[in-house]
Amino acid sequence: MRYAELTIATLLALGGVRALLGSLRERFEAADVGDHLLYALYVTGHVGIWFGFAGLFAIVASIHVEGRALIDEFRRYRWYFMVPLVLGAMQFVGGQLLARRSPR
Repeated sequence: MRYAELTIATLLALGGVRALLGSLRERFEAADVGDHLLYALYVTGHVGIWFGFAGLFAIVASIHVEGRALIDEFRRYRWYFMVPLVLGAMQFVGGQLLARRSPR
């Protein structure tokens, strides 16, 4: 195990917990169900991206093979790069669509 990567993963996970608690503290006042769904999409992307990057560093920390390049062993986890990308897209789309909605 690599302690630097685990430290970064822990800090990112704590950032995710902070983002989750911060979004739970805020009241979202909207009468429309669509606004609530877009806000849920935004918050899921916002909180999830923290945990996604924490998971990425945890995967890197768990790979330890002497004499081989990290990229050779990381090849099994190529799909994981899609997790932060999808969560970032969720946050972006949710925020943009929510900002463009007209108040009623």
